Amino acid sequence: MSTQNPSAIPTHIPDALDLAERIRRGECDAAEVLQSAIARCDAVNPRINAVIGDLREHAKAGLKHARTGDAPFAGVPFLLKDLSMDLAGYGTSQGNAALARRPVAQTDAVVRRWEQAGLLIFGKTNTPELGLKAITEPVAFGPTRNPWNLDHTPGGSSGGAAAAVAAGIVPAAAAGDGGGSIRIPAAYCGLFGLKPSRGRVSCAPQFDEQWEGAVSTHAISRTVRDSAALLDVIAGPEPGDPFIVQPPARPFSQELQAPTQRLRIALSTASPIGGAVDAAWSRAASDCGQLLQSLGHHVEWIDPVGDGMQLARDYLTMYFGQVAAQLTWWQQQGVPASAFETDTQALGLIGRGLAAGDYALARARWNNPMRALGQLFTRFDLYLTPTCAQPPARIGELAAPRWQRTALQLILRFGLGGVLRRSGLVEQLAFDNLHRTPFTQLANLTGTPAMSVPWALDDNGLPVGVQFGAAWEREDLLFQLATQLELERPWGHWRPPVFAA
Repeated sequence: MSTQNPSAIPTHIPDALDLAERIRRGECDAAEVLQSAIARCDAVNPRINAVIGDLREHAKAGLKHARTGDAPFAGVPFLLKDLSMDLAGYGTSQGNAALARRPVAQTDAVVRRWEQAGLLIFGKTNTPELGLKAITEPVAFGPTRNPWNLDHTPGGSSGGAAAAVAAGIVPAAAAGDGGGSIRIPAAYCGLFGLKPSRGRVSCAPQFDEQWEGAVSTHAISRTVRDSAALLDVIAGPEPGDPFIVQPPARPFSQELQAPTQRLRIALSTASPIGGAVDAAWSRAASDCGQLLQSLGHHVEWIDPVGDGMQLARDYLTMYFGQVAAQLTWWQQQGVPASAFETDTQALGLIGRGLAAGDYALARARWNNPMRALGQLFTRFDLYLTPTCAQPPARIGELAAPRWQRTALQLILRFGLGGVLRRSGLVEQLAFDNLHRTPFTQLANLTGTPAMSVPWALDDNGLPVGVQFGAAWEREDLLFQLATQLELERPWGHWRPPVFAA
């Protein structure tokens, strides 16, 4: 397993804070920086299909503020994930062409905060329909491809964001995580990705919580310091939020300068649902544990936390129910179910077949992994695993076989929901996906923060990441350790074969 890209050019690649400082000093003009990002997008996006929404004129209109403002990211180009990140006057596709044609009336709080921080949003990134998959291959916009190998997925649902950052279009891009959707693409694309604690970033005004609180919004970045500074500008409540997360003792950016204390770290490389773990991904977590030991941390091997199979079943119950609710809501807005992909309709049909009591019972069982993880964090500070169990799938590899798709279409056409539930087709597809990425859902159900750190390239030249979880509200520990690892095993100079210079 290689520790870096053999063709990598070990030169510094400017991050978002670099660009902001250069603009602030007058070393470069914000308009030139924006135009450069647009040119890079035009150069590589036809090959990776990461950016599917054009907001260039919107970004240019914001230049007047970038030239005069002292915001932390004034003049830095940025991309929105085209899912649950509304910008007034523009459609949010959620990976669906019909939704893309419906302009929204208000801007989400997190988008407002990004723009107040000076970021210039010039495009929207590709996502699977309704963000439902760990791959980014929507029928409406086509697959996003991994810049490290165009035959492979960058992951999902923030696959467009990760591909855009990895390919050098922007230094960081907006992302969201409901089951690993920040950490999985970050790992597959050789980037840093942190999912914040539940409630750290407001979902206002669209939601109080998304997916029962499983979803968190943040960004995927090349550097740890960009991630910390971006979280500083979006963290904090909005009026009407269901609960208030305690603000950090000091800005997350300042945690990067704090001495890293000796940490107690639990390590597990076994899949919590019993599937195979690729040797490169297992070895990465083990190697990371050895390095941490050499740095003075205490690392101890443990079994996976809690009942992984039950957690997966309860996660999928929520997942099916939420899809059914979303499709019902869109039908009430005049968008028929037929406007959505066959897989999405089938997931919704499964969800509609759930009894309310079954859904409530599954949600109540989230308490079990929360208590198990809470007990773990009485003994340890962090929990280390591989980010994923398998390398990124090839484009199209996880699509339903033709016979399954035909069967789903017939079941949907004739409304045979009972047949679908008994067949287990959709549940099997969902479990097949979770077998590839079984480590990330724990942090979503428990609301705890977790991060994926780039670690190495496998023998096929594809990135491998390691994941750390922390107790609720302890993003500070994650940023401190990530900074130490970034110094010990730097990845910021990695360049995939598809890279916009």
